[in-house]
Amino acid sequence: MRRELNFLGVALCLGLLGYAWYAQAVLHLEPCPLCIFQRVGVAAVGVLFLLAALHHPRRWGARVYGVLLLLAALATMAVAARHFWIQHLPEGAVPACGATLSYMLEVLPLAEVVRKVLSGSGECAQVTWTMLGLSMPGWVLLAAAALGALGAYANLSGRRAPAAGRDGG
Repeated sequence: MRRELNFLGVALCLGLLGYAWYAQAVLHLEPCPLCIFQRVGVAAVGVLFLLAALHHPRRWGARVYGVLLLLAALATMAVAARHFWIQHLPEGAVPACGATLSYMLEVLPLAEVVRKVLSGSGECAQVTWTMLGLSMPGWVLLAAAALGALGAYANLSGRRAPAAGRDGG
């Protein structure tokens, strides 16, 4: 059951990333730097789900994956929450638009790029898409919370993986 839940997590992450690329390519919604960081977070969660599914560890190995999945989901949630907060700032409090992410990556050290992106800028405050009254960062926040819960349930609960002739963890 653990393996199936981890593969479900992979499928959900692929679905989220697929929709993000659809929104960019078909709906012509250009991602801001915080959107890109959220994509990286969802991709990281997906990779961890895939590794957990393929490795299919028992005991403490599953717990390690569970903790890593929770940490990656929490980091994704933090970026999405920051983006959602920036979108709800009063008009005068929104920071000015900054340089593009690709330009910053060319001229600044990575740590400085991360700091600048997380501080947000004007393009991150624009709401160009909503569903049921919630913007994309709001949905990413909810999705990351659900993925974290799925990862914890699949890998941290007391259920045991069936013995496969190896210790696995």
